Amino acid sequence: MPVLSAQTLRHLLQHHLLRVNTPVDTARLVANNLVEASLKGHDSHGVTLLPRYINAIQAGDLNPYAELRLVRDEGPLVSFHGQCGFGQLLGQQAMSVGISRARDYGVAIIGIHEAHHLGRIGAWAEQAAEAGLVSLHFANVSAPSAVLPFGGKQPRLGTNPLCVGIPRASHNPVILDFATSAIAGNKARIAWNEGRPLPEGCAVDHLGNPTTDAGSLMQEPRGSLLAFGGHKGAGLSLICTLLGAALTGGQTESHRFPPRPGIINNMLSILFDPLRLGAGDAWQQEMEAQLAWLRSSSDEVQIPGEPEARHYAQRSENGIHVDEVSWQQFLELDPNQPF
Repeated sequence: MPVLSAQTLRHLLQHHLLRVNTPVDTARLVANNLVEASLKGHDSHGVTLLPRYINAIQAGDLNPYAELRLVRDEGPLVSFHGQCGFGQLLGQQAMSVGISRARDYGVAIIGIHEAHHLGRIGAWAEQAAEAGLVSLHFANVSAPSAVLPFGGKQPRLGTNPLCVGIPRASHNPVILDFATSAIAGNKARIAWNEGRPLPEGCAVDHLGNPTTDAGSLMQEPRGSLLAFGGHKGAGLSLICTLLGAALTGGQTESHRFPPRPGIINNMLSILFDPLRLGAGDAWQQEMEAQLAWLRSSSDEVQIPGEPEARHYAQRSENGIHVDEVSWQQFLELDPNQPF
């Protein structure tokens, strides 16, 4: 299992993206986004996705030249079509519009549909938090259903992530970012690559029996992921697809998509200026008091976003592990790659 520095991986990812004619600035941005995800401990949304992105470009499922297309502009409400372009680019551009509108109106609602993989949704919450804004993000995956509804026997939902970001005056923001399935689908892929079992209570096989075999989700006949927290997670998954896809112009899981090389996401984002609400300037003090109250429970308490900061420090110093399966996929892309 190779261990590579963040800088080496940035160069490697850019190399492969440029080989398939991705514009230079876009290649740099996508590479940085994927490396940042890996640095923060989210290998499922990090550098190991690059081979799939390349395959999606070659299959015509990802357009490396695509830009946001404005669909509707109602002041604080703005809708975009992603045209199957890099979500790392389109997500950043959409959030920039949201930040500008939230400064003008106090609040902005941004819809984007049919973008290629938006990556780690927490990146967009971080972008808003850097601008001093609170943000909420509801996303879905236009892909074959992978998650059982509560009480269901056949998958009808996606791994549909929910994310909330809250800025802090002199600390890293609070970033809550999670799939509504018990684990993200790509985390099952990493477990399968590394030969690790899934945590118990995350999945069932194609017969509906509980399983910890990651292969049951990666090979036919496929099993299903479970929603986290039973009916609560399944309910949130439904809300994410209704808000993230049905309201934005995207497609919900009801379309029964065939398998495809690319990953198509839809997302609804709400950004607002916390200073314009009832607490005014006092909201930061109240938030910090609550976070301190949580920490007083135990030294083991972690605030959402802190595990990512810890991983970032460790991996920046020690490097990023790339599993053997993913590394072989890199080598197959270009046996003469420069690393």
